[in-house]
Amino acid sequence: MMLTLLSLITDSWWDIRDLSNLTDAVYDLLRDDLNVPDWGIYVISGVVGTLGIISFIGGVAIINIWVERRVVGRMQSRLGPNRLGPFGLLQPVADAIKLMQKEVLQPKVADGLVFTLAPIAFTVPGIALFAVIPWGRNMVLADLDVGIVYLFAMSSLAALAVFIGGYGSNNKYALFGSMRVIAMLVTYEIPIVLSLLGVVMFAGTMNLQGIVLFQADNWLLLVMLQPLAFLIYFLSSTAELNRTPADLAEAESEIAGGYHVEYSGMKFGLYYAAELINAVAVSAIIATVFLGGWWMYELDQIVPGWMILIGKIYAVYFIFVWTRGTLPRFRIDQLLAFAWKWMTPMAIINILAVATEVMIWEETGWSAAVILPASIAINGALAGLLIVGWVRTMAPKFQRFPDRPRMYTTIDVPSLPAPAASELRETPV
Repeated sequence: MMLTLLSLITDSWWDIRDLSNLTDAVYDLLRDDLNVPDWGIYVISGVVGTLGIISFIGGVAIINIWVERRVVGRMQSRLGPNRLGPFGLLQPVADAIKLMQKEVLQPKVADGLVFTLAPIAFTVPGIALFAVIPWGRNMVLADLDVGIVYLFAMSSLAALAVFIGGYGSNNKYALFGSMRVIAMLVTYEIPIVLSLLGVVMFAGTMNLQGIVLFQADNWLLLVMLQPLAFLIYFLSSTAELNRTPADLAEAESEIAGGYHVEYSGMKFGLYYAAELINAVAVSAIIATVFLGGWWMYELDQIVPGWMILIGKIYAVYFIFVWTRGTLPRFRIDQLLAFAWKWMTPMAIINILAVATEVMIWEETGWSAAVILPASIAINGALAGLLIVGWVRTMAPKFQRFPDRPRMYTTIDVPSLPAPAASELRETPV
């Protein structure tokens, strides 16, 4: 019955499992009835795809403010926003109106052009990342063969925009914050590149749609084949997103807000929105590269693939919120040492293991049904050994807590300026 129903709606414009059916019907109408030339169809399709992505980003940026504050509030035994609207749902709208009404201030000594362009330059790369994300089998705005390289380029531009904003503010705290961003970028870009390189070597392509199809063809998620790369990419992305526990670039208790200390009004709002957009973009990349994207073990034959992808994006986003709500902030030396002494060496070891497995696959000609399960077992064991080995050898050097339970029989309480209880009893009333 279900297959009969699916056969009736397949390849029809009302088949919402693939929204390209609807757009193709519109383009055919424009081309056949209105005689719009091919270059016009090409431009219109790009505009429609861009508007679709911007609409999604605008919606999730508003929704995620409520979701993140609500979830973090629950994790910290608070209610979160709960006064404006049912369950506080209108609180993000009120925050946006408040930001738009605030006066936009600019220091006299700041570089006006650089100071104004920095929030815009920080926001655009996060939106551009979605251009290469496949939302379905035929739903991708820019199906680039070098999609992974495009992701590296766009993610690097955001960090440079932060440095521009800190430099243009002409404030020492802003400059400190922006320099921390550059230090984290240089440090964590290496493990990020190495972690995705392992995925590219297995899939044999840098096209994101090709990586999703590799997972669909071999009936596996790459997180099972590359667990260590998944962990490295997730932790490194947390550092590049400037989110807790790696929000050193804007640490209020250390550098008074960091690179955006001089920003107010909608200019600050752009920085705030861009951080939310970047978090969703990285969640989309992880969902696509490691979790199968729109594919989900034939479930995508019934449930629209773009809905499956959105579900995976929010699953990854929840982990980002979880880490933000529960982990304390690193010091800058701890964060950099963690990358150079663990992330980068582990990423190099993972690449060597993947190169060996791929070479054996190509030289022996073994089928994927043999080499991929063996690689899953080997890489899983390797990841477990490396994590346990690091915890036992390197972690004690960073440990600041007692290594065994300590029982105290007495507690030395310093005396207070108030008189002791015995003195009060001896005092006549």
